[in-house]
Amino acid sequence: MKRQVDYTWRLAELMARHGMNNTTELIPLLRERGIELSRPQVYRLVNQRPERVSLQMVAALCDIFGCGIEDLVTVTAADARRRKTGSTPNVVELNKAIRPKRARVISDDD
Repeated sequence: MKRQVDYTWRLAELMARHGMNNTTELIPLLRERGIELSRPQVYRLVNQRPERVSLQMVAALCDIFGCGIEDLVTVTAADARRRKTGSTPNVVELNKAIRPKRARVISDDD
């Protein structure tokens, strides 16, 4: 069975929990740990779900907030739902009391 894996990026929650209301407050803390990012890059890092993050960045963020990776990223995994196949009939039950009369076709030769 296939598994569907997803994650939640919780950097904004960590910042709020530590009283950091502006993304720019994170810039000097990252710089102290050797990571140089511009203001727009830090804004995207905080407010958008990143697809790729270096382990150096994750380690720096965990050091800044004194947390583990599981506090920064929440991972969820579940069994993927199976697609519905044609094996289950998709038939509409008709009202049998109201049926049209069968048409009788006659030729013009008669």
